[in-house]
Amino acid sequence: MGPSTASAGQGELRRSLGIFDAVVVGLGAMLGAGIFAALAPAAAAAGSGLLLGLGLAAVVAYCNATSSARLAARYPRSGGTYVYGRERLGAFWGHLAGWAFVVGKTASCAAMALTVGAYAWPDQAHAVAVAAVVALTSVNLLGVRKAAWLTRVIVAFVLAVLAAVGTVCLTGSAADAARWGVGADAGVLGVLQAAGLLFFAFAGYARIATLGEEVRDPARTIPRAVSLALGITLAMYAVVALAVLAVLGPEPLARAEAPLADAVRAAGAPVLVPLVRVGAAVAALGSLLALILGVSRTTLAMARDRNLPHVLAAVHPRFGVPQRAELAVGTVVAVLAATADLRAAIGFSSFGVLLYYAIANASAWTLSPAEGRPARVVPVLGLAGCLVLAFTLPVTSVLWGAGAVALGAAAYGARKLRA
Repeated sequence: MGPSTASAGQGELRRSLGIFDAVVVGLGAMLGAGIFAALAPAAAAAGSGLLLGLGLAAVVAYCNATSSARLAARYPRSGGTYVYGRERLGAFWGHLAGWAFVVGKTASCAAMALTVGAYAWPDQAHAVAVAAVVALTSVNLLGVRKAAWLTRVIVAFVLAVLAAVGTVCLTGSAADAARWGVGADAGVLGVLQAAGLLFFAFAGYARIATLGEEVRDPARTIPRAVSLALGITLAMYAVVALAVLAVLGPEPLARAEAPLADAVRAAGAPVLVPLVRVGAAVAALGSLLALILGVSRTTLAMARDRNLPHVLAAVHPRFGVPQRAELAVGTVVAVLAATADLRAAIGFSSFGVLLYYAIANASAWTLSPAEGRPARVVPVLGLAGCLVLAFTLPVTSVLWGAGAVALGAAAYGARKLRA
């Protein structure tokens, strides 16, 4: 059975999300990941070239978002690039994209859960992370509209906190615009590594595409929602990155365990530190909520095609969610959250997700003008950018990521041999 169909026994997901909820889901996935988890390691890689890395990540993210939006409007079904790769490039590339997404984003889920623990209760970070995974998996099991409503509340709060951080840091006497300058420590490799790590933060727009089967009027809603979510996120990232750099500078930022909290303290507003910590935990919760949604939908699509165990393809008759896929993803993430390291999870995730988007751009290249193909330069830049950033990540991330992708390719080959 091809990816475009599902038997009556498998069930269909409900189209219940409008453009506002779709944008909120994308914002919930992006804001928590980038500002509170990836900024410090990116500064450690790029030094004074951090803003260059942010700009490069934004360009690659724009290309990926444009390609993904055009494909999602053409194929508005759960699965994202897993579906697009199968339809445009062949079954193997679809399988590889789905595998890279599930593996990479499962690591992202663990990273976000650990961020919750690190900010909420540092001494019990792993226990808090596991509890967060269990709680949010339960929310997702009650239906996507309930999850979108919770994400709406989280996003509103996080935006308010980030706006406060930006205002306090940029208007305080400790701010020094000279710290934005690019110095000799900003090597090409460091900037590329920073861009790869920061890309981890931008990839939340995939949640909108992977929810394609649950969005009303997908041909219109998905491209608009992706553009809006990415634009808002980029603007917020730029403001906060400029604010934190102006107060701390590249080297202190690279060493910071809680960079935004350190920034408001250095700006002379220590009263905001508890608010920033709460904002970080809430932002990571919002990101985790949306990430679990996206991974479970790709798992559902792969299970429908028997690239993952078919038992995961069930959809709950009342709540309209893939409950077995949700439970499986939640279980794996909980195990990782109990054992993983935050910064290692970010690098591993970035590698898998960059390969996923490389396949998305290759798929978009094959679209005809009548199918909504973007300008040719978009998928070309996106594909090249994804591959360059993936293979200039820290060596450990590349090795572990490449090993995981090779395992997925081997699994596909073994299944074909048994068929």
